[in-house]
Amino acid sequence: MFKKIVISAVLCLLSMSVFASNKTTIVGQVEMMTVAKSGLMFQARMDTGAVNTSLHAVDLKIIGGTSKKMKNNIGKVIEFTTENEKGEKQRMQAEIVSTSSVKNSQGTETRYMVKLDVGFVGKQHNVHVNLRDRSHMNYKLLIGRNFLRRGYVVDVSHKKLIGPIADLSVKQTGLMFNTRIDTGAVENSLHAVNIHVEKENKTDMGNNIGKMITFTTENEKGEKVEVRTKVRGTSLIRNAQGTEARYMVRLSVGEPGKEFLVDVNLKDRSKMGYKLLIGRNWLQGHYLVDVSKKH
Repeated sequence: MFKKIVISAVLCLLSMSVFASNKTTIVGQVEMMTVAKSGLMFQARMDTGAVNTSLHAVDLKIIGGTSKKMKNNIGKVIEFTTENEKGEKQRMQAEIVSTSSVKNSQGTETRYMVKLDVGFVGKQHNVHVNLRDRSHMNYKLLIGRNFLRRGYVVDVSHKKLIGPIADLSVKQTGLMFNTRIDTGAVENSLHAVNIHVEKENKTDMGNNIGKMITFTTENEKGEKVEVRTKVRGTSLIRNAQGTEARYMVRLSVGEPGKEFLVDVNLKDRSKMGYKLLIGRNWLQGHYLVDVSKKH
């Protein structure tokens, strides 16, 4: 009995170790992906309902002649034209490895299957891909389960992974910040000094909502810029020093080119390691935090 318990415990630990080592990557419903040798980027749709990956292909031509029976063309090279959502086209060649019968609303359709390197730039997987005219479909590349089972989890809420530290842009400043991601903070906080509110009511900060505010911010490289915007609101922050009232403004914050508007409180962060702190009001609905992710 004791021997069985020990064996069970060992097996449990081994399974936990295997699970921990097989780290998954979270992807959204749509991701920018490439197909090797095409030189094209596709807005790829993740489809957990599809067995195989599918690529838009037209003007199919079997090199060396076509047999009437599709299965007799297995092993031959097929040439085809693919196209991404921008209308960029590329003529490609690949070896036919099999055929695939797919059932849809129009009935049963047989397609050629080829092997292609598909995935993210720098991280692709060699998978079976069926070739189909997807001209009338929104996505020219569909990612099926044969790709996703290589360690991917689909997050339909479009959340992305971010580490505890990230390089983020505040669009209105034109600066990049080495940013601390803090799930313990409710709000975002940006370094700000020389704060000036036009016709400021110094008795009640709430009476300044809607007025123009100017302030100077600075990133970790010492790059400074003056920002002018509207007071969005006020925030009462509790910390080790007590309670502090801060002005709130709305700024575009995020990865370069992917910024989105969010409320940010203004604070003199001169003595802090990070001049921009990201809280839950930026993360919620957009990002999952992986503390093991390296900067």
